[in-house]
Order: sequence, then C-alpha cells, then structure tokens
Amino acid sequence: MLLMRATEERALSLYRQGKVPGSFYDGRGQEATAVGPAFALGPRDRACILHRDLGAHFIRGVTPGRVLAQMMGRAGGVTGGKDANMHFADQRLGCVQMVSMLPDMALVACGLAIAFQMRREPRVAHTWFGDGATANGQWHEAMNVAGVRQLPVVFVLENNQWAYSTPNEREFAVDPMERAAGYGFPGVTVDGNDVEAVFEASAEACERARSGGGPTLIEAETMRMHGHGAHDDMSYVPKRMFEEWEARDPIRRYEERLREDGVDVEEIRTSVKQELDRETEWALAQPPPEPTAATEGVFGEADPELGDGEAPWSRWEGEDA
Repeated sequence: MLLMRATEERALSLYRQGKVPGSFYDGRGQEATAVGPAFALGPRDRACILHRDLGAHFIRGVTPGRVLAQMMGRAGGVTGGKDANMHFADQRLGCVQMVSMLPDMALVACGLAIAFQMRREPRVAHTWFGDGATANGQWHEAMNVAGVRQLPVVFVLENNQWAYSTPNEREFAVDPMERAAGYGFPGVTVDGNDVEAVFEASAEACERARSGGGPTLIEAETMRMHGHGAHDDMSYVPKRMFEEWEARDPIRRYEERLREDGVDVEEIRTSVKQELDRETEWALAQPPPEPTAATEGVFGEADPELGDGEAPWSRWEGEDA
C-alpha cells in the first residue's frame, strides 16, 4: 500500500513537471481495496485491474520503474509506453489491460471466467469497479451472465462515495451489494480501508469460485481522497467528509496495527523510498519508443495457446497457487 501511494505521489510530481502526458488518475485513500484482493489471487488467476488499483500491479510483479516509464510514454513502460498512462497491464503476469468505458472490464472478466469454466480449470477471474459503474447497463449484463452461468469470477466494488461529482444517493436507490442476490450469488460488504478485511473477503470469494461455487460481489467501502483526475479539485465534497475519511486512512491504520505487532514501520518507509528513488532514476533514463514500433502489438496475431512460443501462463504450471 505504501509503495502504491509513494509511486502515485511521484507520478503526480512528474505530471506537474510536464513529463506525464494526458491527465493523471490515482487511488489515494483506497490502497487497501487494490492490495487486499490481489494477495488472494493465485499465479494462474487473471486480474482485470483498473486505473485506481496500482497496488495490484505491484503484487502481480510489475515494478514501480516500469509504471513510471509507462506514464511518461517511455519504451521501458509496461506496454512500451503505448496506450497512455493508465491502460497498461503485463499479460505475462496474468493481467488484462483496462478498458476506459467502465465497467466493461466486468464483462471481460466474465469472458475469462467462461473460458476457465469450459476448460474445467480451477482458476478465478477478478476485477474491480467503482460505485458509479454500477449505474451502467454493462454492469448489469455482467452480473446477469455471472449469475446465470455461476462463473468463477470475483467482483470488487470500490464504493469510493463519488462517481466523479455524483454522490451515492444520486447513483442508486438500493445498495449495489444487495443486488447480488437478485442475480443469484452472494454479496458482502467490508471495510474497504482495512486491508486484512478486504483480503479475507476476497480469499473466501476466490476459494468459492475455484471450487465451483460461483461468483461473489464484494462491496469495499472506502473514499477517493483525490479528485476524479488531476484536473478535479473536488470542491463538491463536504469538508467534514474529508475529515472523517482522512481519520480512517488505510495506511495509517495498518501502520498502527503493525507497530502493535512489533514491526518497524519506519524501516518499511525507508525501504520504499530507496526503492522508488532507484526506480524513478531508471524510468527517467528510458528512451521514447521508436516510431516504427507504433504498429507493433496492436492486433492479436496468434492464439496464446495454439500459436508459436510459450503460452503466457505456462511458466506458472504446477506452481502452488
């Protein structure tokens, strides 16, 4: 969680220096909802990670330097600097690049889960989405097909209180978690700022999915502490709401718990800073991609299972999930 926040702070600094093109989006305040579920996934599970869930990329094995290089459009980025500063994922690590039209990734996860189900593989497809996404038709389509087919998929709803500037009460009349039963599968609500609580709910949901028990909708209650993007000053959010959620900061809360367990939190902070400094230096040294590479990797040229070379997931075969 600390590495996620520190990397996003560094990226925001680079953005303000003009080194990150486009806009900038982060997940400050909801690090636990990204990190907790990612730890529940096995190597052969598949993750459809959204733009506010950077910590999940780190858990899957992506380094901060590759993320920063990607945000700056450098060749050393996760996807070689292509497709902007948030549409990236390393397929070799079991991740799928996000689609901006949220919550389309819920349908992508269902597609992955259908493949696992047809192959009778004990694997899980997992994705995240915000509260605003639940007001879109694609979300309902994904929930319906997941319930009808009892797919091995886990949905994490990051209820971060605001869909851009729209509060929860203007988004839905019924808590989205309660809708899960209407689609034929369980829904649970957890404290999204308690990383262990989110992990435990996700681990249980993943085990249910792997064993043929079908999907789960997890509502993680949290708060987006920065605007929708760097361009958004969040002037529409009441001050008292900021104060309430700042007191529930997931990193600070977990640091307190770790200190009680005798963990040297300052040592962790120092380690993260040192790692990020090294990774930033590496990212800044990466060259821009060659113009000739613009058309490479745009279209799928072979089935990853049937085509030439090693399948992306084959190196995980036989390993303990």
